[in-house]
Amino acid sequence: MDILSILVLHGPNLNLLGTREPDTYGVQTLNDINRLLEAEAQKLAVRLSCLQSNHEGVLVDAIHGAMGQQQGILINPGAYTHTSVALRDAIAAVNLPVVEVHLSNVYKREAFRHHSYIAPVAVGQISGFGADSYLLGLQGLIRYLRQSNS
Repeated sequence: MDILSILVLHGPNLNLLGTREPDTYGVQTLNDINRLLEAEAQKLAVRLSCLQSNHEGVLVDAIHGAMGQQQGILINPGAYTHTSVALRDAIAAVNLPVVEVHLSNVYKREAFRHHSYIAPVAVGQISGFGADSYLLGLQGLIRYLRQSNS
């Protein structure tokens, strides 16, 4: 079996995890989350590439670059979830399975956070479990990919 390669994208302001609104986003840092993901990836025998950017175009370029290089994308688009048609279109264009994750339960928050431009082009969405949202998202994406390839 070929080793799956997954792109993990962290959107704007996630570089501030651990200090930014800990009551909402928890106290784990982005490095903590990446370490958790790497440990889980080892268990699942997959390769991860992680990138965080506060710039929409950098995230779009990374999505484009995943085509032919990665088998799936795990993304926390942050605030771009609710605003970025560009991210949505990039995901649709590369035609890779995507799982959208959020640390907080976006549906318990402000009304503007209830709409996702990403969800309609994703195979699934997980929110509200803190850093475990990423782990659950990775596990779900890997299961989806392995079932699709069998």
